[in-house]
Amino acid sequence: MAPGFEQALAGPRPVITAEITPPLGGDPSRALAAAESLRGLVQAFNVTDGSRAVMRMGSLALCKLLQERGLEPVLQLGCRDRNRIGLQAELLGAHALGLPNVLCLTGDPVRAGNQPLARPVFDLESVRLLQQVQALNQGLDPLGKVLPDGPTSLFAGAAADPQSPSWSGLKSRTARKAAAGARFLQTQMVMDPEALRRFCGEITNPLGLPVLAGVFLLKSAKNASFINRVVPGAQIPQALIDRLAAAADPRLEGIRIAAEQVSSYCKIASGVHLMAIKAEESLVDVLALAEI
Repeated sequence: MAPGFEQALAGPRPVITAEITPPLGGDPSRALAAAESLRGLVQAFNVTDGSRAVMRMGSLALCKLLQERGLEPVLQLGCRDRNRIGLQAELLGAHALGLPNVLCLTGDPVRAGNQPLARPVFDLESVRLLQQVQALNQGLDPLGKVLPDGPTSLFAGAAADPQSPSWSGLKSRTARKAAAGARFLQTQMVMDPEALRRFCGEITNPLGLPVLAGVFLLKSAKNASFINRVVPGAQIPQALIDRLAAAADPRLEGIRIAAEQVSSYCKIASGVHLMAIKAEESLVDVLALAEI
């Protein structure tokens, strides 16, 4: 049997995870089929939680459906839509369902989505959410009292952006996340391998934090330019956009670019996190081309 996600991160081989987006409606079949296409190729499936502030099926529900099919999920949990009581309830529910892997996020702002009248909560943010996981794992409730049913056993991670314009801020916030109980980091899409190398060498390796470097599958030059315009922090180089524009088959060129990044980043970080919105089936080709 293949090792679980936590055990794989502690091992010598690169770890591959893939992002799965819950459906806009109540039918999870497409999301489950996307995950099924990657069975045996990735160690875990990271299920987004209200990404881009758009209504979707809850992450916890899809995580449970994946688990029932023998596919290991990572529950994304954002702070935008729930107060601390709601977040605590979700964490206890994940533990009860046998879903230990949790990626703690602050969450995208409401203005990123299509419901501007929605009220953001942000009672906690990612560091304090990590602290809450740490307390529950120590068997303590929010008031510092002993949990009646014993401690949880959640494996918490956090997000990071190695290409952040503020190096001192990135270093400080990563250290705070590690102190709050983060056991792994998943990055935003990385387009600069040297930024990733510096991030791992100077910040995460001294903290003993494994890093999964974000690889985003680009579909075309138009797609890449759109991402640069609308995704906060996206920094797709013009050289890659030009390469896609000049390609006879932009889809295939995007697969080649992603495969090159997977090969490069697996030599620098603990592994990679693959993102391919509405094109998860193409990740099979990415991994087939990547030299890992």
